[in-house]
Amino acid sequence: MQDITVDADERGVVRVTLNRPAVHNAFNEGMIGELTDAFTDLGKQDGVRVIVLAGNGASFSAGADLNWMQRGAEQDEYANREDAQGMAKMFDTLNTCPKPVIGLVQSAAFGGGIGLIACCDIVIAQPETMFGLTEVRLGLIPAVISPFVIAKIGQSAARRYMLTGERFSAAEALRIGLIHEVSSALEAEGAKVVEALLAGGPEAIPDAKDLISDITRMDDKADMTSHRIATRRASDEGREGISAFLAKRKPNWTS
Repeated sequence: MQDITVDADERGVVRVTLNRPAVHNAFNEGMIGELTDAFTDLGKQDGVRVIVLAGNGASFSAGADLNWMQRGAEQDEYANREDAQGMAKMFDTLNTCPKPVIGLVQSAAFGGGIGLIACCDIVIAQPETMFGLTEVRLGLIPAVISPFVIAKIGQSAARRYMLTGERFSAAEALRIGLIHEVSSALEAEGAKVVEALLAGGPEAIPDAKDLISDITRMDDKADMTSHRIATRRASDEGREGISAFLAKRKPNWTS
């Protein structure tokens, strides 16, 4: 059985599903490799407009597979570092994917599962979902996921939940900015977000993602932002969008 499944529709909406339900979609080297390859490939495809990341079965993701971690504990530091670098590459690939990524989260997300969520652009979770950065309770630390999680929830929330390892609710995840919406109608709400993303320019949305990433790293922002908006206004897509708005019609990418 594949550790993930990838399904696309005619609109360019691709659903990537974590597919290890027997272990609550905990990831091992197989799932890590498949996710890295899938998001690398999807990010390059012009026909892909939106990616939905979901989990098959009872939970979204329990994080790293304990059996895989046990095998790692029996290896030397070099082998462990290679495993960790592979995991880091997976998270970075998700985080930097040029396509918008929606996370649909049910039941539970712990450890590395929160890392996956932190790498999504938009996240919706069911009300009963529980979350936890529980690594310290295993004598570990959430090192690989920390850049993505801290960027999403900030130092204050990270200091509490990374240090205590305590579980927290969907309402708390919403409050600290880990997720964007709580809904019992997970698929229906996800479909609404998909439609909102499809209404945007297929070139403008990846450009907007790049802008967000660049802004967080730059000190002198004025020159870069003025250049980028000028480039987008002069682009074929930008001209079409403005013309469509003024003519009170839909732009050509929605037809």
